[in-house]
Amino acid sequence: MAAALDARRVVAAYGEDYGTRYFKYGPLMERKPRIMESVGLFLEDSPLLREVYGIDKKLVVDYSEVMRYLGAKEMLVRNLIYPLKDGEIKREDERSWMVVTELTRKGLKQFEDYKKKEGFEGFYVTAAIAARAPEYMVEKLLEVHAKIDRETGLVKAFTVIAQPLAVAIAEKELTCVVVESGHGNTQITPINSYPIREAIISLYRGGAEADAVAAEVLKDLGYGDLASDEKAVRRFKEEAGLVPLDLDRAVRAARENPQKFSCRVKLSPLLEIDLEDRGWYRFLIGEVVFNPRHEIYESYKKRGVLNIRPTVVGDRTIEGDVPLSDAILQSISETPVGIHELLLKKVILSGGNFQWRVPEELKGVAVSAREKVEHMLRARGLSVEVRMTEDPQSSVWKGCVVWSLALPDSYLWDENRGEGWFKRGVHY
Repeated sequence: MAAALDARRVVAAYGEDYGTRYFKYGPLMERKPRIMESVGLFLEDSPLLREVYGIDKKLVVDYSEVMRYLGAKEMLVRNLIYPLKDGEIKREDERSWMVVTELTRKGLKQFEDYKKKEGFEGFYVTAAIAARAPEYMVEKLLEVHAKIDRETGLVKAFTVIAQPLAVAIAEKELTCVVVESGHGNTQITPINSYPIREAIISLYRGGAEADAVAAEVLKDLGYGDLASDEKAVRRFKEEAGLVPLDLDRAVRAARENPQKFSCRVKLSPLLEIDLEDRGWYRFLIGEVVFNPRHEIYESYKKRGVLNIRPTVVGDRTIEGDVPLSDAILQSISETPVGIHELLLKKVILSGGNFQWRVPEELKGVAVSAREKVEHMLRARGLSVEVRMTEDPQSSVWKGCVVWSLALPDSYLWDENRGEGWFKRGVHY
């Protein structure tokens, strides 16, 4: 497209990925997104902050900023807001929308120096949200960006696409199945030029469930006081967690040779966790996103540690603990028969929740997310090809900036289709 050759559009192309845990944002020119944690803290009125430190903010966002003001746990329960739950925000949840607005504003204002660039009139912003996000979320994001543009002059045009479509764009694939797994959900989206909406299955599980299992493992190891420390739990999950090719075999191997599968995780200069002879716990952390239906998780479900709500697709209800391979096949089965084989040949994994380590000495027992999904599907007697995006955490953002670069300037917002540019001077 002509826009792709326009040097001014290259400068103005900007992407936003509204993930449940992380907000990734920034211009194409930066080559990779910046990242803020999707969290906000509403500050209670404090003479100390106001009079002594000169701080009169009512809301701070991103954990690096929030942690400066952390106080009593009771205050956190009242005032700490994670706006996106399973990739969605309720229409009437005013405080969450305030957090999202502030995250968006803070992100854009980090690039105010772009106003000095010749010919720059504002960014062409493409935002990515969950494939099954309700339509009112698009409407609210239109309002948010128009408001920020009135304040800053940084948004010339704005549009929205589904996160899995952004992945397909980044991967330059017209026909594929994108499995995008983040903190709050795992989206299975068959794409044939556009997402086949009737076939999308959004499982309400992701990194949060792996965190929950990691917290229980910490409790079982005698570190119950750390189970409520999100940073500690996440660090422990990322360092200790493993994805097994086959869970039963992995647990058996780890119990037979505990020294080989054990590990130490240093959480701070003062604290190190030693799994000693319970290295098999590591596989429980990684398996849960792929198959929480395994009987080993029954006690977690009874204790309320795992309580994954079902997904409703048309007139069907899909249980939240369905094995990932089953969900992928159910999704493909809802597409035209003529593209089933094409879809099975291009299953693309994306998202931070698929970035699992595979220690060299444990290869074969522990595997990558790609190997796991391919194994699960081939166990069903299918010829499949699964691949991981080059940068799972950034592929959605990459697709956004490519879309910002390529979508013609003349293609204006179409409310019925939910696409096109929502532009300054035209729509507001």
